[in-house]
Formats: sequence, structure tokens, C-alpha cells
Amino acid sequence: MSDYEHLLVKQDGDTVRITMNRPQRRNSLTEEHLRELLDAFEAAGRSDATGIVLAGAGKAFSSGHDFGDVADRDLAGVRDLLRLCTTVMRTVEEVPQVVIARVHATAWAAGCQLVASCDLAVAAESATFALPGGKGGWFCHTPAVPVARNVGRKRLMELALTGDAIDAATAADWGLVNYAVPDDELDARVDELLARATRGSRLSKAVGKQTLYAQLDRPEADAYAIATEVMASMSQSDGAREGMAAFIGKRAPEWPD
Repeated sequence: MSDYEHLLVKQDGDTVRITMNRPQRRNSLTEEHLRELLDAFEAAGRSDATGIVLAGAGKAFSSGHDFGDVADRDLAGVRDLLRLCTTVMRTVEEVPQVVIARVHATAWAAGCQLVASCDLAVAAESATFALPGGKGGWFCHTPAVPVARNVGRKRLMELALTGDAIDAATAADWGLVNYAVPDDELDARVDELLARATRGSRLSKAVGKQTLYAQLDRPEADAYAIATEVMASMSQSDGAREGMAAFIGKRAPEWPD
């Protein structure tokens, strides 16, 4: 995989592991860091991997935007930075692989946004999550977008308006992460969940993920229209035909992809 200044990236079998590596700045997100994340996810998306794990090195998953890279920007500069950040978040959703966040320590502001943008997330019990702009001078408008699509409205308002941190167990209860686990079980649970989420036909999984995001938050009739057409089309795929034949024949499937 490519060499980066702010990331460690390696392919481990069918899994690409992307680790944010600015521990001295708690993996805060500068323009350069975001551009590297975008490149790494695009490259992973083009690879033959079936899953991607996003993690952070050091004492934080990510503390959010690096104010040192924001404070001196004018309006156009901050707008460009936030648009780049949005592109990263959308790319996490758009790549065909299953993306899982491995969360430890703090996932705050845009770091919490990253967690919410991943398909799945497992957190160490010591992890905390926050949209701290609510008690500061710069509200967490963009981080709240994917968080709002993970938690209920009242939970979102509590996070966004108070700025207070919640623990991993609360994040799991609210739907921001899938599981909160003992710190020493974090890696094992990440790998176990990823293994369950990547089994089956790769093409079916990729189209399934992208269709889920396409229909989420749409009116029910529109969601059904999208899902019906895609599901009908995918019934003709090699993976679907093999899955049906294996079920009817009471045998283990042999996936073509």
C-alpha cells in the first residue's frame, strides 16, 4: 500500500487496515490528513479487499478538526476544508467494502463523525464520544449529519446542544456503535464482526451496502422503489443464482466472487 505521512495502511489478507497516525495531535484532522484518508479509502475501494478497518494510533481515535489548520482560514478556506471532509465521509459510505471503526479513547467532533460514517463500529469500554461544539464557539454542524442518522433526534440534540461526552456503553445503547467491549477484547471483536459482515458474495454485499445508503432517510415509497429494482436486478447475478441453487440443493455455496 502507499506510504503516507499521517496514516499507516496495510492489507492483511482480505482486510485493509487504515490507522490514523498523528498521535502527537490526537489524530486531529488537517487538510493533509483528510486528503490522505481520501486517497487511502479510494485505493482500498479499488482493491480486492472485502473489508476495511479504520483505527487511530496513540491516545485518541480522533479528536476532530485540528483548529491549528482552521483558525487562520477565511470563509472560502473553511468551506473548502469542510467540503473535503464531507467527501471523505461520503467515500467511506460509497466504497464497496464493509468499513468498521475500531474505536478507543476519544472520538470527538469530526472523529465522532468518522465513527458515524462507518458501516459498523466497535468501541473499547474506555472510549468516549462527543460533539463538543455545543459548549464551545464553533457548533458541530457537519459532524451532526451522520450522527443524526445513527441516533434518535432527542439523543442527537443532547449530544449536539450540551457538548458533553458519552461513554461507550451509552454509545452502544444509542446506536452510535454496534458494541462496547472490554479494552483487551477490542481487536478480537472487530475482526469477529468484520468476518461475519463480509461473508457471502462480494458483489452482492457491495451493491447491498450502496443500496442501503441510497434508500435510507427517503420516503417509504421511494425506498421501496429503489430496493425493489436493485433486488430484482441482482436476482440475475451469479452470486444470487449460486446462493439459491445451494439452498435448494441443500449444499454449501461456492461463491463465484
